[in-house]
Amino acid sequence: MKSYLFIVFIFLSHSIFSQSFDFLPESSSQNIVKHSYYTLSYSEKNEQAEWVAYLLTKKRTIGSLNRDNCKFISDPDVKTGSAKNEDYSKSGYDRGHLAPAADMRFNFTALNECFFMSNMSPQLHSFNAGIWKSLETQVRNWSIEKDSIYIITAGVLENLEKTIPNTSISIPKYFYKIILHKSNSQFEAVAFLLPHEKAYKPLKDYVVTIDSLENLTHIDFFASFPDSVELQFENKILLTNWHFTKTTTNTSTTKPSSNAKSSQCTATTKEGTRCKI
Repeated sequence: MKSYLFIVFIFLSHSIFSQSFDFLPESSSQNIVKHSYYTLSYSEKNEQAEWVAYLLTKKRTIGSLNRDNCKFISDPDVKTGSAKNEDYSKSGYDRGHLAPAADMRFNFTALNECFFMSNMSPQLHSFNAGIWKSLETQVRNWSIEKDSIYIITAGVLENLEKTIPNTSISIPKYFYKIILHKSNSQFEAVAFLLPHEKAYKPLKDYVVTIDSLENLTHIDFFASFPDSVELQFENKILLTNWHFTKTTTNTSTTKPSSNAKSSQCTATTKEGTRCKI
């Protein structure tokens, strides 16, 4: 099984982003929904978001509101109608947050809105409580370290055949997360591509380029960047400016047997090799 993480450091002109820290990807569905603290592009075909984007600051990570009273409800702002809470009942899949509740505990509006079903994707519990939770924790650590970061995340909604029974909710084979940080005129980005299965490797081993991730998802994640600037960083990897912390979540260190099936992808590894779905 091969799984990868991608990191790249970017130096760009401050004038490119002088207006706002708002880098929404392109939307293939043109069904963009803006909530108070995150924005998403909803795929009616797959009954989930093709991407969720939001800003996470150090101050927001200090939030301590309790999620116990929050309820999973349909998103009232998805005009075509979002998935429903009961669609996941007895499906064997978690209602996996894309923008996690732990990132939204700084006020009641943020916390309640992150329980909209448009912010959910079906996830195996071993994945949701394992490598995905580890990644969410790492992202919050980076937000504290760097003061503010911009996050784009979702499942890869390409070449999918399996759905939750009796629904149109597609089950992704991979999940991705891209983090962008701005400090004066300096930009750095990190992106992850995770197979939807129990993980056997640490986060640092999950490396792809943005180019290969865009090829996999058919999404232009930095559509507002000039092409000449995109070419400078989307096919490069640099690990220097990201510090990984040890996690204690449920990622097994036991390797699968030789008969176990492995996931494959079309991403590019640090060594420049490629694999296929």
